[in-house]
Amino acid sequence: MYKHTDGYYYFTASVPAFDCIELRRARTIQELEAAEPAVIWRKHAKGRMSAHIWAPEIHYIDGKWYIYFAAGGSDEDEKEVWQHRMYVLENDAANPLEPTWVEKGQTRTNWDSFSLDATTFEHGGVRYLVWAQQGPDNQGNSNLYIAEMSDPWTIRGKQVLLSKPEYAWEIVGFHVNEGPAVLKKNGKIFISFSASATDSNYCMGLLTTLDTSDLLDPNSWTKSPEPVFQTSEETGQYGPGHNCFTVSEDGAADILIYHSRDYKKIVGDPLYEPNRHTRAKVLNWNAEGLPIFDKPE
Repeated sequence: MYKHTDGYYYFTASVPAFDCIELRRARTIQELEAAEPAVIWRKHAKGRMSAHIWAPEIHYIDGKWYIYFAAGGSDEDEKEVWQHRMYVLENDAANPLEPTWVEKGQTRTNWDSFSLDATTFEHGGVRYLVWAQQGPDNQGNSNLYIAEMSDPWTIRGKQVLLSKPEYAWEIVGFHVNEGPAVLKKNGKIFISFSASATDSNYCMGLLTTLDTSDLLDPNSWTKSPEPVFQTSEETGQYGPGHNCFTVSEDGAADILIYHSRDYKKIVGDPLYEPNRHTRAKVLNWNAEGLPIFDKPE
C-alpha cells in the first residue's frame, strides 16, 4: 500500500488464484476494501511468469510507477511452478490503473535461485533493493539480501547477506526470512521481515541500523532476538506477516499494513490456503525511537 502525492492510496496484493496482478485505489485506507480492482497484468500462458504470481508491490520512482512481483514457471512442470524469480513492470501514466504496464524483465541477482519479495528504497542518493533468496549453499529456504541498483529493475555490484533464519521462531516448518519492508525514521532505518511457515507460526522480525551507517555492511544491522509481531490468541489473529508501511490520511501517524488469518487450524499446505486478509493498525513509537508493533488486531 502506497500513499501518493495525488492523495490516493494504491494497493496491490496476491490474488487467490495467483494468476494476475490487481491494483486498486481510494482516498482512504478504509475505502480500499470497496474499491473496484483493476487487473493490470495477467500471467503468461507458459514458460517464465506463467504460475504462482505472488506478492506484488507498487512503488513510484522518478516519475514512473513500478510493480515488483515474483512468479514461477510453467504449470505443466511441477518443479518449475516453484522456481520463483523476481520481475518488474513499469508504467509512465499518471494513473497506474491505466493498462499501459510494460514488462521490464527479470531482476537478476548474483546467482540464479529461488527468489521473491523484492522491495526498494532510496537513501543518501542511492537506490537499494532488498529481497529474499535461497542462498548459494542451498541451506534453508530463503535469506534476506541487499544490493545497490543502477535502475529500478537492475542491481549492481555484489549482493550482501543481511539475515538468515537462525532463531527458533524463524525456522518453524521452513527456514524462512522473507517479505522485507523498509521504514526510515528517527535517525534509523528499519527492515521488518517475515519468518517460518505461513500458518499460525508466521511472524515478523526486525533489522535496525543507523541512517549514517554503511547499509551494505551486514555488521551495521542488528536483528531482534525475538519476533516483534506474532500470533495473538487474545485478538484472534494468526500468522501476521509480509507487511508494508504507509501513513494516515493526514500524514500524522505511521500505519502498519499486514496480512493474517482469523482462525488457526489449516487443512493441507498453508501456501494453498488463500484466506490471509489485509489489515491495518497504527504503528506507535517508544522513547528510544523504536517502533511498537504490539498485537495484530
